[in-house]
Amino acid sequence: MNSSKHTELANKAWSVAEILRGDYKQSDYGKVILPFTVLRRLECVLEPTREKVAETAVNIEGQGLDEDRFLRKASGQVFYNRGALTLKKIASDPQHEAKNLLTYVGAFSDNAREVLEKYDLAQQIRKLESAKLLHQVVGEFASLDLRPEVVSNHNMGYVFEELIRRFSEQSNETAGEHFTPREVIELMVNLLVAPDADALTFSKSVRSVLDPACGTGGMLSAAEEHITKLNPAAEVDAYGQELNPESWAICRSDLMIKGHEPGNIAFGNSFSHDGHKGKHFDYLLANPPFGVDWKKVKDEVEDEHERLGDAGRFGAGLPRINDGSLLFLQHMLAKMKPLDVHGTGGSRVAIVFNGSPLFTGAAESGESNIRKWILENDWLEAIVALPDQLFYNTGISTYFWILTNRKREDHKGKVILLDARDHWQKMRKSLGDKRKELSPAHIREITELYGDALHVAGDPQHALHQKVKVFRNEDFGYRRITVERPLKLRFEMTEETLAALAAAKPVAKLAQAEEFVAAVATLEGQSWATKAEAFLALRDAVVAAGLLWPAGAPFTKAVREAVGVRDEAGEVQLVKGAPEPDAELRDAENVPLEQDVEEYFKREVLPHVPDAWIDHTKTKIGYEIPFTRHFYEYKPPRPLVEIDAELKSLEAEIQALLGEVAG
Repeated sequence: MNSSKHTELANKAWSVAEILRGDYKQSDYGKVILPFTVLRRLECVLEPTREKVAETAVNIEGQGLDEDRFLRKASGQVFYNRGALTLKKIASDPQHEAKNLLTYVGAFSDNAREVLEKYDLAQQIRKLESAKLLHQVVGEFASLDLRPEVVSNHNMGYVFEELIRRFSEQSNETAGEHFTPREVIELMVNLLVAPDADALTFSKSVRSVLDPACGTGGMLSAAEEHITKLNPAAEVDAYGQELNPESWAICRSDLMIKGHEPGNIAFGNSFSHDGHKGKHFDYLLANPPFGVDWKKVKDEVEDEHERLGDAGRFGAGLPRINDGSLLFLQHMLAKMKPLDVHGTGGSRVAIVFNGSPLFTGAAESGESNIRKWILENDWLEAIVALPDQLFYNTGISTYFWILTNRKREDHKGKVILLDARDHWQKMRKSLGDKRKELSPAHIREITELYGDALHVAGDPQHALHQKVKVFRNEDFGYRRITVERPLKLRFEMTEETLAALAAAKPVAKLAQAEEFVAAVATLEGQSWATKAEAFLALRDAVVAAGLLWPAGAPFTKAVREAVGVRDEAGEVQLVKGAPEPDAELRDAENVPLEQDVEEYFKREVLPHVPDAWIDHTKTKIGYEIPFTRHFYEYKPPRPLVEIDAELKSLEAEIQALLGEVAG
């Protein structure tokens, strides 16, 4: 089925919007169209065994048998409908349409009915009946041909996605929160599964796949399709979890139709309600929403982090509250299968991120600690930079992170960075922010380059050598050192320093504050090279006025801060005999982990500031992955002569055009 056929079917379903116009807001069209499309699809799938199921239901009634097991067997699916009603029959009896439709929905097995309930279908049926629209809507969907022999499960996914995209546009939602472009999914699955191609050809291969932010299930379907293409006899157990009810319902119905256990698709927030607690999977993949905050589940996440630590999912650290991307990754890594004593088993993980998780967060922040945890465990296999404008809801740059706890021997301790940003073609028609796409040739080339990355990186003669770089895990680590310089002051009594002294709290609180200020004001215009000289002159002036010189550290500090002025040639201030650091001159340097800190300091810092020193008590370990920096290519600016010539040429062209207009 080509894309025009997908659009044709979606148009047919979406034509119901004309019936709803006026009685429904545009943003609510999907609340009718999506569940009725699912209902019709379920009906078409069950049609060949409908009568057999109805007959079986009658035969086993009252016998105390396991009804669910018998009816599943009769239907040939993991779901069924006990009744004899169909949308066509319901449409033929307009007087009892709403009642019969509710009866029809109620006759589905629990797993199918739960899907329809997520759409609140019963409420929509009553609303359509009240608006006298139900008969027309039922009639339209009864005539929609969604039989599996006409529309395969794979192609039905495209129809669902097109409907969701339209629904999202009407309701000002973000389509990209619901599904990922198919060609992006195909590439992602290739990179995830390709290294296991040989193992997957075994006749009894059984693989489990989890997507903890599964949307409409596109990634799960693509993973299953890829694995079964390698081995038609392979079994794929698909698992997912989704927060959006409409997307969850479509994913569950799609996988249910394909024969998967519907209970494998959990509903809810993966962070606060892990729908697959205690389970581990062969493959894990996700495209979680970019930059979405986790305020709503803050208490649950922080509780697990503090109470369970490394025994929970979030022991490595918590990212900032406004971006839960690295929480998703930790959740997935916690569900990797452990390696056995023979070094077999393990899992592979792929996730789509924007640039933020690569570098956001200073040393020892939550994000940095998560990156440190991943790299020190040697789980990061590669990061692949994708073209921008590839997704429906954002034009920003995106990246695949590929991780595994069973790296090949020649890959251990190493991370591949692969730059695929130039592998794209322009779309004939943009979809939201998506203006670029990956062609089959691009997908094939990136997949092959990924598989051969270590060789390509080591071969300067290879045509794509500049697109691949290999680093050691520790190359991304650094020490954040704090560089201090001494506080140097000269001391003076000016109009400004006198005002500052008068405003200082320890001075303002004095019993004779005005008299104190008046006494030191007599020194206005004087300056001193050292703190001792300044304080001696101030004390003498105060005593001469018949006042006592106040005691206490707060007072002493306030006087120094008021009359002290920073001066590179000034006196170095001491604390317990050691130079006092100047907070305003404090700086920080990132020293690569493999470099000696003292050697770095002597080479990079002391030649410029000879009086500086390192405060080792403030040193922190950090990890970041500055992808773009490693692939930066300097391009010198064009010569001024060339730019000037171009400007003159444009100016002449403009003058000529203006002349034509004037003429």
